[in-house]
Amino acid sequence: MQIFGVDIGGSGIKGAPVDLDKGDLAEERYKVLTPQPSTPDAVADGVKEVVGHFGWTGPVGITFPGVVTGGSTIRTAANVDKDWIDTDARALLGDRLGGLPVTVLNDADAAGVAEMQFGAGKGRKGTVFLLTFGTGIGSALFVDGALVPNTELGHLELNGHDAEKHASTKAKEDHDLSWEHWAHRVQKYLAHVEMLFSPELFIIGGGVSRKSQKFLPLIEGIKAEIVPAQLQNNAGIVGAAMRAAQRA
Repeated sequence: MQIFGVDIGGSGIKGAPVDLDKGDLAEERYKVLTPQPSTPDAVADGVKEVVGHFGWTGPVGITFPGVVTGGSTIRTAANVDKDWIDTDARALLGDRLGGLPVTVLNDADAAGVAEMQFGAGKGRKGTVFLLTFGTGIGSALFVDGALVPNTELGHLELNGHDAEKHASTKAKEDHDLSWEHWAHRVQKYLAHVEMLFSPELFIIGGGVSRKSQKFLPLIEGIKAEIVPAQLQNNAGIVGAAMRAAQRA
């Protein structure tokens, strides 16, 4: 069975049909840059381009980098235009896609759902965090396999600022940090989350998970197991498709 998944990020919008039996992309993903400013209409046009690239006509799952309540209403927009707040994303995107059935959920939650079903979290009980490092830091919390949605722990305060301003991949690039320096920042963030939640497992996702060997061995003093995401930066697309299939 195939369902289409789209992952909206602060820097890119990417998508592909997903093989839900394998938990992997059925075709090579297609990506466009997130428009600037990233207003709802502009981003919706980007989603339309991604879906239209494949000529897709079925259900579509779409992630959003912020809190999504009721499967539709956007409540936060830290890394996209603030006009998204209070937008009915399901109605907007469904209309832009010509009435296709649309499901919308938080981006990190989508990635976490995929990793728990097909990746590094498969079969794991207890408290598990999927953390995505990119333009910001996304978080997905699972307790005995059940998702606690919209945690958005990238906005925990760390050194007087949102943690993602200090330890995201964007922060690494903006400040030209070495892997060692950045790993130390990530370590401080993980220690803070661990102090609050005492998880058994951290799964590190986002595009930087492809380079996990460069920084994970440098992280010390964390009691929880730390592993890279197995689906890497495709996890959001797969999780979005999984949620759309459930709704369909």
